[in-house]
Amino acid sequence: MRRRGATVLVGGVVLVLLLWQAFFAVSVPYVALGPGPTVNTLGQSDKHDVISVTGAEATKSAGQLRLVTVSVTADLTLFEAVKGWLEHDYAVVPRELIYPPNQTVQQTDAQNAEEFKTSQTSAETAALRELGYPVQVVVKEVKAGTPADGILKVGDVVATVDGTPVTSPASLTSLIRAKPAGTARTFGYTRGGAPATATITPRTDENSPRIGVTVGTNQPHPFTLKIDLDEIGGPSAGLMFTLGIIDKIKPEDLTGGKVIAGTGTIDDDGNVGPIGGIPQKLVAAKRDGAKVFLTPAKNCAEALDNAVPGLPLVKVATLDDALKALEDIRAERPPTLCTR
Repeated sequence: MRRRGATVLVGGVVLVLLLWQAFFAVSVPYVALGPGPTVNTLGQSDKHDVISVTGAEATKSAGQLRLVTVSVTADLTLFEAVKGWLEHDYAVVPRELIYPPNQTVQQTDAQNAEEFKTSQTSAETAALRELGYPVQVVVKEVKAGTPADGILKVGDVVATVDGTPVTSPASLTSLIRAKPAGTARTFGYTRGGAPATATITPRTDENSPRIGVTVGTNQPHPFTLKIDLDEIGGPSAGLMFTLGIIDKIKPEDLTGGKVIAGTGTIDDDGNVGPIGGIPQKLVAAKRDGAKVFLTPAKNCAEALDNAVPGLPLVKVATLDDALKALEDIRAERPPTLCTR
């Protein structure tokens, strides 16, 4: 009996050790997503302005425009994974959804950092357009022997095609391709600040109408903008950066003295795109005092499924939508909310 008792005791100890190792020592292939920090784009981070303006007087706002983030915890133990599954504010997802198996963690982090930089560039472009500084499409090269050779020159700013404004390199391409090759087109442009027009007939090259120029962009403005924020990745802060830039330059306070949170990508034309992590971002926004949440239109259904009491979900598909919503909030009118 003593030998049997000792065997049972040893077996129990081994079982406890194995369970301890399984629950607390061995990592499982999952990550936990939780409410991350939020940042006021009108304020400071690490004792410096998130958005700084040089060459113009930056205005002050009584409220806040907060971008929201998701925290990612990797290398979970089984205990931590189960705990995350049971907690309402967290989501436990397979590791490969966040860190693709064909990439290292460092490569994924680098990609997120690059997307974050791109979002800042698009935010600046969209904000400057709203502030009255349009994008200029500038000729960088004219290829010899092409339809534009001898007509357009390097440095010309292409303004219109058949009277339709050219707002980006993509829009110029679309306008040229809108009619068959061999159709004479009227191009409006400026050279040295002087407006001019010319007729150019595109010809087929690589199966599409082309005029033979390479273009770039310029967006002249009398001040310098800088976004300075580290340790955040991905493109989802684009909308809030855009609103922050506008609020810094415009004399009016876009916030109306309220704490406004939001998320969403933004492109150069001011279109707001969907993002991930909506459930956790809503919790973070409410935790940090937000009174309203600017929600990408394509995220509305998910946001409604994970709504946080006391945090209205305002639907935005474009920068104009967001600005209109903030105008309504300042005027104490009901903004357009997410609906099913």
